[in-house]
Amino acid sequence: MKKLKILIHSLIFSPDGVSTAYLYNDIALAFQKRGYDVVVLSTTPHFNVVQEQLAEQPMKWGIWGLFKKSCYKGIEVYHVPQKKFKSTLLRLIGFIYWHIVSFFVGMSIKNVDVILSPSPPLTIGLLNLWLAKIKGCKVVYNVQEIYPDILGKKEGLIYNILSKLERKVYNISDAVTTIDQVFYDTIVGRFKEPKQLHIIPNFVDTDLYRSGVSSTELDKSLFPDTDSIKLLYAGNIGFAQDWEPLIRLAEKTKDLNVEYFLIGEGVRKSYVEEKKKELELDKLHVLPYQPRHLMPAILAYSDVQYIFMTPEMEGMGFPSKVYTIMACGRPLVVCSGKNTPIVNFLSHVECAKLVTTHDLEEKTDEIAAWLRSMTREQLREMGIKGESVIKAQYTKEIVTAQYVELCESLLK
Repeated sequence: MKKLKILIHSLIFSPDGVSTAYLYNDIALAFQKRGYDVVVLSTTPHFNVVQEQLAEQPMKWGIWGLFKKSCYKGIEVYHVPQKKFKSTLLRLIGFIYWHIVSFFVGMSIKNVDVILSPSPPLTIGLLNLWLAKIKGCKVVYNVQEIYPDILGKKEGLIYNILSKLERKVYNISDAVTTIDQVFYDTIVGRFKEPKQLHIIPNFVDTDLYRSGVSSTELDKSLFPDTDSIKLLYAGNIGFAQDWEPLIRLAEKTKDLNVEYFLIGEGVRKSYVEEKKKELELDKLHVLPYQPRHLMPAILAYSDVQYIFMTPEMEGMGFPSKVYTIMACGRPLVVCSGKNTPIVNFLSHVECAKLVTTHDLEEKTDEIAAWLRSMTREQLREMGIKGESVIKAQYTKEIVTAQYVELCESLLK
């Protein structure tokens, strides 16, 4: 019997070291385990280049030097070159190049039964519709971020073009998945046939992220042994997160035995570093990206994880790090508006302090008062509640099986 073949077409995949890559690595392996022939079409690492992962998954140039090829645990991966250019023009040229080369590489991949891809970008969905029409295969589009809503401005020529493109991708795809009920409710009205839309949440690798991990292997110059309550964030330091509350909170709690850790890279990192120096925030530690294998130990080092969403972005995305934090038995403090994906999800779990006001002074006063009132034992109890929910519903085994089952239902 011929193996079914799936083409996973994603802007990010291993050996890139970001959350979407890890998510789709596990999805690819789930299809492989179920007996599918899996091929991945992606880019060269350009979000978070991890040298150890590059060494484990070396890339070699393919035909005519237009793309590279690698092997991820027995899965063939095509990488179209991409870089994080500072120039807007160069980024645009690189983006167009990726689409053109991806289309022709996709054309060369034979006997594909189904194509699966995540947003962003929205245009990857259109590209896959063209490929599917030529190949006669099924298309599944995974909405991780809602475009064009995430752009904020809901008018003008660009918005109108993207809005029409969005509806075309949704309605011509054989199935569309999204990650939670808020996203579902936001976009279901854009479908002619609502039954095309399915909720499949993101997930966490509980083999890697789990409670009970020791933090003794961490570099003590970066993660010193102190008796303070430690609040920590690790990830992209960009525009999706609001950094004003962190700075103001660090100001207001100088008298408390509390330390703040900010780990990662991004366009807003320099702003936080400048404010740290200007306001003499000695208890705010700004650190570079750390290797993924250290993240469970880093989470174990913390007492609380914080996520402060910007009002502009809070309704358009769900930080996948929420699952990893919960899996490691750590509570959260979250700033995000009412009825946003992260608040709706966490409000039933009782593992997070949720602050829904948008007023800077009110939200930081509320968090400061909460920190003064909490004991380590209470924080641990919150963390245990979150961990139990992950084990019951959001492991990689449970969720990746839903992707496989959806594709199998389409192929029948």
